[in-house]
Amino acid sequence: MAYGDFVIQHDLNFTINKGDIFIIMGGSGCGKSTLLRHLVGLQAPVRGRVLYAGESLWDAQPERRDVILRKTGVTYQTGGLWTSMTLAENVALPLEQYTDLKPAEIADLASLNLALVGLAGFEEYFPAELSGGMQKRAGLARAMALSPEVVLFDEPSAGLDPISSRLLDDLILELRASLGATIVMVSHELASIFAVGDNSVFLDSETKTQIALGPPKRLLAECPDPRVQGFLRRGEPPGAHKATQGVSRAELGGDAPGGAA
Repeated sequence: MAYGDFVIQHDLNFTINKGDIFIIMGGSGCGKSTLLRHLVGLQAPVRGRVLYAGESLWDAQPERRDVILRKTGVTYQTGGLWTSMTLAENVALPLEQYTDLKPAEIADLASLNLALVGLAGFEEYFPAELSGGMQKRAGLARAMALSPEVVLFDEPSAGLDPISSRLLDDLILELRASLGATIVMVSHELASIFAVGDNSVFLDSETKTQIALGPPKRLLAECPDPRVQGFLRRGEPPGAHKATQGVSRAELGGDAPGGAA
């Protein structure tokens, strides 16, 4: 990934398994959001490929690329809602663009998706009338409008208080369980990373490549790289690292060795 001659990240190589909640993590400025842009078709890699079920996104013709990406939904840090449109109109927009459904059917689906994220009765509200957490949930409702197989989040917990952040994490877990969607999250929020992450990749801004790959709790317990440990143990009191060195993998909630990355 690069802007002209300036390389953001290189030699990235990882697999996101179907049904996983996959975390893209690393320090500020390492390229997490840029990587997300490559995955959702907004920016092409200088080298390499992005594969969806074995099909190369950026080698496909534009029409075929649109078909592939129609199986994905994206939410942004701010929710990405059109401020001049009501929540129902925001959620209805992709249905109007990409389906042949009748207006009444679209309205019903918009209401259903808002209800799924706890916003039943807010159809006629405008984004500015909602809290930050509610705006993020509305953005998720719109991302789910076309029943995507993959939902990608850019810093879903950014700017939220701890309670709202935990509620959003619970909602993500519920949606994964009910819809079977694969979730990809850019995040630096440790509580969210450990609460929902099945697998992860760690991007490093100094070496400009990935330096760790695996379940976040396993990386916490086993990864020897001080950069990864420093990130995952932020805010721990002195001596806490030593106190957890003897804790078993099962107690940390990790998987046994040999799992798929």
